Amino acid sequence: MSKSDSQANLFGAEPDFSIEGQYHAKGLIVCGVDEAGRGPLAGPVVTAAVILDRNNIPEGLNDSKKLTAKKRDALYCEIMATAHVGICSAPPRTIFERNIRGATLHAMAQAVKSLSIQPDLALIDGRDVPPALPCRGQALVKGDSRSLSIAAASIVAKVTRDRMCDLLDQSMPEFGMGKHKGYGTKAHMEALEMHGATPHHRTDFKPIAEILARKS
Repeated sequence: MSKSDSQANLFGAEPDFSIEGQYHAKGLIVCGVDEAGRGPLAGPVVTAAVILDRNNIPEGLNDSKKLTAKKRDALYCEIMATAHVGICSAPPRTIFERNIRGATLHAMAQAVKSLSIQPDLALIDGRDVPPALPCRGQALVKGDSRSLSIAAASIVAKVTRDRMCDLLDQSMPEFGMGKHKGYGTKAHMEALEMHGATPHHRTDFKPIAEILARKS
């Protein structure tokens, strides 16, 4: 991939398989790794690792944020049926103990370790390579818009987390988790003011900490 092609991909082009292809040519197994849920005030951060079958790559893979919920769900089913997938989540307690960055990197490493086939290299979305990764790692800024493997991981992580939030909505409907997925919307903040935080909330995050301080 030329420098100009790489820059074009970095700034908005759709992801492709060129990075993985360079390593496959050397006989290496490559997975993509991404997360969902670093920013919300409630629920887990979820990570996924995906090894795509290069002969059976689902069409339409892209950064999960650029896809509709319906398209993500459809691609999730295709990915789960055709690829090797590892998933790990870190609950609010782990986020509190490790901070959000540490919890995310730990969960990323665990997702890779849970794969049924161990890769030789993990392509990681972002700037950091998890320290406990069981293989070589390469960080890719905006990786979900550059690598199909990372894009697939972003879809798996996003759909998995959304479904977990839907389940939380059933146990605490007063918070509306099924709608905002734990993000700090006006409705969510109003529910926190009225009902206080639950064990599913990240009480060390500033908006919640401020509410709890006012209530104490």
